[in-house]
Amino acid sequence: MSRLSIETPGRAQKVVESLYRDVEHRISASPPGLCPVDMALSFLRLCHAQTCGKCVPCRIGLGQLTTLLEDVLDSTASLDTIDLIEKTARVIQDTADCAIGYEAARMVLQGVQGFREDYISHVEHGRCLFGLNQPVPCVALCPAGVDIPGYIALARAGRYNDAVRLIRKDNPFPTVCGYVCEHPCEARCRRRMVDDAVNICGIKRYACDHATDWTAPPCAEPTGKTVGVIGGGPCGLSAAYFLSLMGHKVVVYDQRPKLGGMLRYGIPDYRLPPEKLDADIEFILSTGIEVHTGVAIGKDIPFSEFENRFDAVYIAIGAHNDKKIGIEGEDSEGVYSAVQLLRDIGEGHVPDFRGKRVCVIGGGNVAMDASRTSIRLGAQSVTCVYRRRIEDMTALNEEIEDAQSEGCQILSLQAPDHVEADENGCVAALWTRPQIIGDYGSDGRPRPRDAASPPLRTPCDIVIVAIGQSIDSQPFEQVTPVVRGKIQAESDAFVPNTPHVFAGGDAVTGPATVIRAVAAGKVAAANIDTHLGFHHLIEFDVDIPAPHLTNSPACGRVELRNRPVDECLQNFDLVKCGMTEEEAHQETTRCLRCDHFGYGIFKGGRSSKW
Repeated sequence: MSRLSIETPGRAQKVVESLYRDVEHRISASPPGLCPVDMALSFLRLCHAQTCGKCVPCRIGLGQLTTLLEDVLDSTASLDTIDLIEKTARVIQDTADCAIGYEAARMVLQGVQGFREDYISHVEHGRCLFGLNQPVPCVALCPAGVDIPGYIALARAGRYNDAVRLIRKDNPFPTVCGYVCEHPCEARCRRRMVDDAVNICGIKRYACDHATDWTAPPCAEPTGKTVGVIGGGPCGLSAAYFLSLMGHKVVVYDQRPKLGGMLRYGIPDYRLPPEKLDADIEFILSTGIEVHTGVAIGKDIPFSEFENRFDAVYIAIGAHNDKKIGIEGEDSEGVYSAVQLLRDIGEGHVPDFRGKRVCVIGGGNVAMDASRTSIRLGAQSVTCVYRRRIEDMTALNEEIEDAQSEGCQILSLQAPDHVEADENGCVAALWTRPQIIGDYGSDGRPRPRDAASPPLRTPCDIVIVAIGQSIDSQPFEQVTPVVRGKIQAESDAFVPNTPHVFAGGDAVTGPATVIRAVAAGKVAAANIDTHLGFHHLIEFDVDIPAPHLTNSPACGRVELRNRPVDECLQNFDLVKCGMTEEEAHQETTRCLRCDHFGYGIFKGGRSSKW
């Protein structure tokens, strides 16, 4: 008999691995409305079962924590129990011998400190705060609250016009979002329990591409009230659209020659074709909105004068200014701001990068856009320099993958040190300091620090800075409070200590996503309407198809395909291809219709108005 043999997974091990995968699926599909106490208890039990039991903190302490959490859920605990949970968890965290006990206790400690109101609600009222309103996960995670199961059901039935009408109840930019939305709605899709999330964004794009009725809904009776909107981006136009439907006279001012904001001047055409953006904007303006382009409030018209013209004012100026790194040589010839570069291209001023070596500094979506744009401008090579790891980049994974497939090299763990210029003051190279990844920061990502390695010189002719954006708040600082470059506004968009000024979007939150800008405009429209003394409702009259009572076996997710790379690099034509009819039908059938079945069902019916 042989002394050694090749180990192969036995039947029991295969079952265990399958169970692990099932647990991973369930965790990844956990809806945002889960009771935090119940979730903490479930995770605690899992950790307790994995401990070796050699140390007292794990063997005894985790068991005591489990009992205390059970008492809270059973409403047999007191408020003192909550304090005891916190003390016990802290002791276990400080004394456990292994990572299992430490992490289990830390999770409970974070929960009892971060969700203390839920613990108190269970003790005093026997219920969970989240349990009062259990939304469908995809709807809860959509900032604009779009009825996603509804429009997927309509798309499955081939009713594309109705699907787009349903989306526009909450989001007047359905086509734009179908092409460039970061789709947070897919993060907790319950379909993950079966296989993978539904391609919600792809279905939206397919429905918009096949809709034929672009007639705007009728507006309410004129109210005689006027609203001035500063900024013609997604936030300002969304607010203008809903306010116009409510019967108010809306006038939009934008300093650029065309409307669209960062949608037009920040997103390259290969991701969002201009004609798709124009279609959504034309639909919005068809409700009777008045537009003045090429007008800068604060420069062409003083804000105090502008404010007196209207019954309410909404500031949605976006974040169009670039941020400086603050390194030596940043003013050299050949250093570009990514924001300015993309804006110039959007206005038709296309630079010539043929034969140039380009370095892009940054790790977000704008950095990826700048990198891929540089390739299309004829750059000889493009290197994206980022001070963290690739997995820490804030850009979407698909954007990173597409940039790499098109020839962009990502140089990670390199922090910019200075720009080397030649005798003529032109860029010659970018010097960087090698980094080593370190402790985790408050943002949940490990922080880099300087490594004990010599600086790295990367020869280049162009340096593009894409480290963030800021707003031009100077025209509003005399009237509205501005802190760290952001206008201070309440959660309802009202600016304190002003008579009728509201603000939202990137001007308040800093650079965010398109769908968050749309959501901010929706919130502002509702609260401006109330401020003006009205309570108009935005409704829809679309009949949602009943769910199909069919089996739903595991099925692969349909991903949008890219055109061949060699066809993409010489032009700004659209890269991603939409779904075929067959793919769209298959993907819509994967929706589990959580609005009718299982956990997360709509309570009291879907939200047909707001």
